[in-house]
Amino acid sequence: MNINDLKKSDFFYELPQELIAQTPVEPRNASRLMKIDRCSGEVSHSHFYNLCDSLKKGDLLVMNDSRVIPARLYGEKIDNKTFIEFLLLEQKGDKIWEIICRPGKKAKVGTKFSFGDGRLLAEVTEVKDDGNRIVKFQCDGNFFTALEDVGQMPLPPYITEKLADKERYQTVYSRELGSSAAPTAGLHFTPEMLDDLRAKGINTAFVTLHVGLGTFRPVKEENVLDHKMHSEHYFLPQATADLINDTRKNGGRIIAVGTTTCRTLESVATFYDKIEEHEGYTDIFIYPGYKFKAIDGLITNFHLPESTLIMLVSAFLGYEKTMNAYKIAVEEKYRFFSFGDAMIIV
Repeated sequence: MNINDLKKSDFFYELPQELIAQTPVEPRNASRLMKIDRCSGEVSHSHFYNLCDSLKKGDLLVMNDSRVIPARLYGEKIDNKTFIEFLLLEQKGDKIWEIICRPGKKAKVGTKFSFGDGRLLAEVTEVKDDGNRIVKFQCDGNFFTALEDVGQMPLPPYITEKLADKERYQTVYSRELGSSAAPTAGLHFTPEMLDDLRAKGINTAFVTLHVGLGTFRPVKEENVLDHKMHSEHYFLPQATADLINDTRKNGGRIIAVGTTTCRTLESVATFYDKIEEHEGYTDIFIYPGYKFKAIDGLITNFHLPESTLIMLVSAFLGYEKTMNAYKIAVEEKYRFFSFGDAMIIV
């Protein structure tokens, strides 16, 4: 492909509506797993509980331990009780958040809102150029405790069924509060499976990238290079950097669990030319032509057509191999998107 002529439409594929997973499978690791040889593009089929078959002793799985906050709030204007919906995007300070709201015309600077019968109160302090708002919240006690009481999980719009258990939109290793969407490649792991992998000499390490909705923002420009990524906060701790460097020194492979982990590792490797502890913001955009510096393998779900996520997978696996794998996934009726099946590319 000509990198300078990448088109959004190059990454389109036909997806029957019934293949969009509406609910998670039980148990978590019963989802299907497509195995793809990165060199040959050869595709084989398994289940996630057989992941170990694709790994080797000495490999390192790097995971994103960010935890999704119940970021969707439904409430009302205090003065006239009209409906409002908030979606929290990013914390800007103590109880200060950037949000998307609707209807936006109801949220002018100075307007006050109530959620959960007053459990949370909010006032708009700024309207940004892109239409997002900055709001200051008030509550008794801890903000995140109040949010747990009144907020709902911000499931993607393609999931129309109600989630019975909030924890099913969290990875079993989630710890650091801050994401507006789950790092979904990790949803397939169970605690027992992680213990089994470690017992077989496959190590695990963690980074944090708080997933913003910008990751899933549609690519509007037909020329891919004109797309601007939203910035997201990440942290790569020194303990993880040491494990990565030791794994590399000993001949093991670095397997990123999810595109968010991949973006974190590749950001640090790109910005600093080595893997070491760093914290900051990244808007790295990975598309075909990108030269990977940090990872040897990738575990990921099946992504939306024309999304930056399928572009990242195409950069790692190769465009033709990726589109072929997606064609096979549709033919074999894999389940797609957040609650769908997974692939491993090694």
